[in-house]
Amino acid sequence: MSSATDESLRAQVQAVVPRLVLERARSGPTARAGSGRLRRAPADRGGDFDVDASLDALAEAAGQGRHPRLEELTATSWQRPGTALCLLLDRSGSMEGTRLAVAAMAAAACALRAGQAGGELAVVAFDRRAETVVGLGAGASPHAVVERVLGLRGHGMTSLDAALRAAATQLAGARARRRVTVLLSDCRVTDDVDPVPVARALDELLVLAPASDADEARAFARASGARLAEVLSLGDLPGALDLLLRP
Repeated sequence: MSSATDESLRAQVQAVVPRLVLERARSGPTARAGSGRLRRAPADRGGDFDVDASLDALAEAAGQGRHPRLEELTATSWQRPGTALCLLLDRSGSMEGTRLAVAAMAAAACALRAGQAGGELAVVAFDRRAETVVGLGAGASPHAVVERVLGLRGHGMTSLDAALRAAATQLAGARARRRVTVLLSDCRVTDDVDPVPVARALDELLVLAPASDADEARAFARASGARLAEVLSLGDLPGALDLLLRP
């Protein structure tokens, strides 16, 4: 319906559907795409004064008969590291109905979770070639990300190698420590290029596959060292993503 010829109907669908998808994508458990940790830094950068870590500086300043400078002291602060996500959407073959809804839900879930973790998001659609839907660091809102995914149309063959290389390129410029590729596909390759070598070179690879057609995804995950979740229904997707994103 998002491509209906009736302009009024199309406008209504395009206005309502992204909001519905985002609401459903929030239904999973609170996501933490990265775990927090205490960070020590000079006290002039803020944080809580760390007496134990500052003892040497305090003793040295006292021995010199002066007050210690703030930058000589140490403070700690709780830091939650950002996570960079690159979502790869398999659009080979038909891209409508349930498949399009699942792709939009995956995009919404990734966008929301990247935002919660203070991270970055890229979205790439692929068939035999990879096309950037949202570039890393583009700053697109979750609503805009969903709108762009809902505009995708499916065609062509399937090249996982092209998709994974595109993810590596996107994530190479990430500021975050944790760099995660999320592949939404049945992993049925139709070209002659083995995707396993480039898959193994990625920092982290997570695969979301349809439970009804996951045999090749399981084999690919075993060969590449990826973590796999099988999705039974649209509503399962946010929770499956949360499970995979646990450190």
